[in-house]
Amino acid sequence: MSFKITQTRSLIGSSDLQRRTIQALGLRRIRHTVTHRDTPVIRGMLRKVSHLIHVEEIAAEGQETESNA
Repeated sequence: MSFKITQTRSLIGSSDLQRRTIQALGLRRIRHTVTHRDTPVIRGMLRKVSHLIHVEEIAAEGQETESNA
């Protein structure tokens, strides 16, 4: 399983830790989307910036389901 992560909110007013987390995820701007494998490290990063992103789970068969991670 993996995650499709899209940045939905601006980083203006965000802490430095949140900015670095978004950068480490590979997101560059609003509506930019990246895909990451489901690991504990990625889940922790998603939890830190959950208010700035939208996450979808991508199943092994290629089916996408929405998640609240």
